[in-house]
Amino acid sequence: MATPDWDWADPPGLSALADAFTADMATCEKLEPVLSARTYSRQSLQDLGLTGIEFASFRTAHPSGLASDLVGLRCADGTTEPGTLFRVDDSGYFLQWDISRPLPFEDGSVDWVYAEHLIEHVSLKVGITWLTEVRRILRTGGLLRLTTPDLRRYVQSYLNGDPFFAKHRRRIGMALAAVAPPMPARGAFMFNQLFYVYGHQWIYDVDELRYALTQAGFDEAAVRVRGYRDGALADVAALDQVLRNDETIYVEAEALVS
Repeated sequence: MATPDWDWADPPGLSALADAFTADMATCEKLEPVLSARTYSRQSLQDLGLTGIEFASFRTAHPSGLASDLVGLRCADGTTEPGTLFRVDDSGYFLQWDISRPLPFEDGSVDWVYAEHLIEHVSLKVGITWLTEVRRILRTGGLLRLTTPDLRRYVQSYLNGDPFFAKHRRRIGMALAAVAPPMPARGAFMFNQLFYVYGHQWIYDVDELRYALTQAGFDEAAVRVRGYRDGALADVAALDQVLRNDETIYVEAEALVS
């Protein structure tokens, strides 16, 4: 049954609802603090079997990944604290962190970083600052895999009337069937929701992503456009979620020698 307060024409209201839903999902059975430091070294992460970080995630499917999100996890006995590494349900690790702040990791401390549909939720300035930090914490030869909604795909569908909007609307409808009424089918609405409905602050095409990555210190020659679950590291590319593959740019950037 749809949530009575759900109004597609009220983006601020939907952002508040989305925040509430996110908080409701941020639960677990058991939290165990395992490490607390101002900055984490490559060795301290490796001692826990961690090689990379998935941002905007409460639990990563990567077997050697650290999940991290702005929102903390909670269980019956307590909650996470920003900056402390927690073992979650005896099956993974989590770090609560705000990406607008410097990342609490030493230079070259991880092999890979993954972020799905995160960068569009912050301003361009914050996005570049975060990417600069990601470049810093990647080892030489390390890999960033970044996904975000594709502005060009939305523009093309709006102008050409191709089937993308209808397909995307069906997918969102299935995903939100328990809480939301059907998304309006109007072309202008479908275009506007990309900018406003989900708390987005900056929308990218491939060129804009390249700009942000190069401003952050990645070499333009090391930036590659990829496909859904196709990438230089199969285990990292496998983190892509099928729900978003129709609207998404997949980009990877290797951390070359500075």
